[in-house]
Order: sequence, then C-alpha cells, then structure tokens
Amino acid sequence: MIDAALVPVLRAVLEAPARALVARGIGADQVTLAGFCIGLLALPALWLGWYGLALGLILANRVADGLDGVMARQVGATDRGAFLDIALDFFFYATVPLGFALAEPENALAAAVLICAFVGTGSSFLAFAVIAAKRGLQAGAHRAKGIYYLGGLTEGTETIGVFVLMCLFPAWFVPLAFGFAAACAVTTVLRWLQGWRVFSDL
Repeated sequence: MIDAALVPVLRAVLEAPARALVARGIGADQVTLAGFCIGLLALPALWLGWYGLALGLILANRVADGLDGVMARQVGATDRGAFLDIALDFFFYATVPLGFALAEPENALAAAVLICAFVGTGSSFLAFAVIAAKRGLQAGAHRAKGIYYLGGLTEGTETIGVFVLMCLFPAWFVPLAFGFAAACAVTTVLRWLQGWRVFSDL
C-alpha cells in the first residue's frame, strides 16, 4: 500500500553503497543470493526463539533486496535478476511464519493460515504480471521493476512491518498473523477483481 511512496526514498539512501559495491566488481545477483541466504538463517533463529537475531537477519535480507535492485539499475537490469528477486522473496516470506510455528506449537494454525494467505497474494501478483507482460502493460507507480508490479493493501513494506512486530513481540504472533492474513485476503480478492476487469475481452 505504501511501497510506491517509500521505495524511492530507500533507493536514494542505497544509491551510494550500491555504487560502491558495483565499483568493487560485485554483481546484483550475488547480492540477491547472499541476502536470500542471510534471510534463510532467520528460520533456525526463530525456531530456537532467538527473536532479536531473527529480526536482524530479516532486516539484513531486506537491505540486500533493496541494494540488488539499485545495483541492477546502475549497470543494467536483467531478466534473470528480476526472476531471482521475486522468486526468492516469496519463498523467504513463507519461512518467517514457519519459523514461529516451529518455535511454539500453539503458533502452528495461525502460521498455516498466514502462509495460505501469502499463496493468495503471491499467486494473484504473479498471474497478473504474466498476463500484463503478454499484453504489454506497464505499472505506472513501479515502472523500474523487472515485472509488472501490482500493488495492494499488503505489499512488501507492510509485510516486513508485521515481521518486525512479530519478532519484537513474539507473544502476539497469533493475533498478528490472523490479522495480517485477513488483510492479505482482502488484497487477493481485490487483485482477482482487478484482473477480471483489466483482462476482460468484452
């Protein structure tokens, strides 16, 4: 919901460190893969109840996710980079509620519901992007993205914000997970309706 407003600010902040990495011969895909591996370490950290460490790893993953995009735009974005970025992001997002489920059995139902909700937002996002690319459509607010970026009530910023709250207040995981799953459900339905309208041949 607020990605379009926040992302340009973050890109400006990351411009200098991204340029420094490029100057050292580090590629955007390398940063993508390194960030993904760092993010995956949050899963065992959550499992062990090391919520502060998990939070740091999640935030480090997000910094890498911002850096790789800025680096790609500096040297030339590639289809492989766009693919890696979105595919690894969606997998990473699912590992966070899984980590909370492993940490506390009473979190399992809420984690499963949230992961199911992520499937809804992710599949509607990607399905729209595929058909939009086929029709040559471009997203006005996210033209710099490698694929058509369909916004919604729950985007990356909101997702990470909820993850931060979960790590800071792990006892609140269940209500936070159910609440965010409901917001994701709204996003999914709105995307279905938008796809129905935009791709209508009538």
